Amino acid sequence: MNERSRMLSEDSIKKVLFKLSLPATVGMIVQALYSLVDTIFVGRALGAESVQGIAGITIAFPIQMIIMGIALTIGIGSASIISRSLGARIHERADIALGNAITAILALSIVMTILGVVYIEPLLRMFGATETIMPFAYDYTKIILYGTIFFAFSMTLNNIVRAEGNARVAMFTMVISAGLNIILDPIFIFGLNMGIKGAAIATVISQVVSALYLLYYFTKGLSSFHFHIRYFVPHPEILKEMVTIGTSSFARNASGSLMVIVINNVLAVYGGDIPIAVFGIVNRLFMFTFMPMIGIVQGLQPIVGFNYGAKNYERVISSTALAMKITTVVSIAGFLLLFIFPTQLFGIFTTDQELIEAGKAAMRIMALALPLVGFQVVGASIYQTLGKAKPAFFLSISRQVLFLIPLVLILPRFFQLQGVWMAFPLSDGLSFLVTFVMLAKEYSLFKKDIHPDFS
Repeated sequence: MNERSRMLSEDSIKKVLFKLSLPATVGMIVQALYSLVDTIFVGRALGAESVQGIAGITIAFPIQMIIMGIALTIGIGSASIISRSLGARIHERADIALGNAITAILALSIVMTILGVVYIEPLLRMFGATETIMPFAYDYTKIILYGTIFFAFSMTLNNIVRAEGNARVAMFTMVISAGLNIILDPIFIFGLNMGIKGAAIATVISQVVSALYLLYYFTKGLSSFHFHIRYFVPHPEILKEMVTIGTSSFARNASGSLMVIVINNVLAVYGGDIPIAVFGIVNRLFMFTFMPMIGIVQGLQPIVGFNYGAKNYERVISSTALAMKITTVVSIAGFLLLFIFPTQLFGIFTTDQELIEAGKAAMRIMALALPLVGFQVVGASIYQTLGKAKPAFFLSISRQVLFLIPLVLILPRFFQLQGVWMAFPLSDGLSFLVTFVMLAKEYSLFKKDIHPDFS
């Protein structure tokens, strides 16, 4: 048993979760700065056109989410296979999963780039771009699409690095990329006077550097995997399991993309450019709040996957319960920050007083159920880590597709623009109830496996 396996199976749960989650959390927070920094600099650089610039990035966001969803499908699907294979000490299967993940994501990235560039204008119109927003959305999105292969490659391999328990390398990869983006943004946007195009170029360059670093990590023998050409040959069984498990990640991001598309179009009807820009800013602030919770989940997944593969179910339950407590504390802290300081937070992005006032009211409504989100984030990820594709898929789409989108379509008919903002806390509450019921059932099954007399 190597050192990483011993850590996952024997060390204190608190110690291991902290060791794996801290770098993942730092990395995710830094990663969240990508879209935040782009939005802040664009909002500040465009002056009177800041509303349209921020709205343009908001319109482009669904495309980025779809790319992210496909990368996570391969990344988390392969990570689940790898964690369980390492726990069961089937090392060659883990090596095959890595090689097949790389083959799959490179092929899919090329397809996504070609389709995105060819159909960029109809896509942006479908996503809610008005005539005033379209030029900004087009300029930003077209450049972002050319970086698809690097973005998807980095995201996929980052999940695999975490699956082998090397959270520091995964964190360092994201810190390099996001840190470089923060440095390059003002250079391209202000120094070279490239505006929104500069923000996109800075993002793509940062993603290229991240991809090259991960390629170096795997090819130079710094990981515990064997990197050999024969592992790149597609294995239908591995690919099928990878996609089946990872589908819930794609569903989560695809439903998030669909949610943004629906909301952008509804906002265009009930308010126009300003509400779209408000939603873009709030969405980024929410994402920044969620990132620490996602980092904790990423630290949890190797522990759960390894110990589930080793049939150490007590350790699975203990680590999950601890993660839920921590993410709930984080979600409550996020709620307090967003609810108490909306004016100050919006002021970071823009000086437009109409946009700030509209955002202040919207964010306080949208954040009402945020304290429940920590439990949901952990709950939704557990089934995926266990390789249980159907419940993972259901939980991935429940909040956004089953609850949020219908509420966004129905409530504005009665409450106008306020109805869009009200849909968020209502959908969070419903999603919490569903997650709680499903996890309670799963917990009873685990207890029966550990103690056959449990009832």
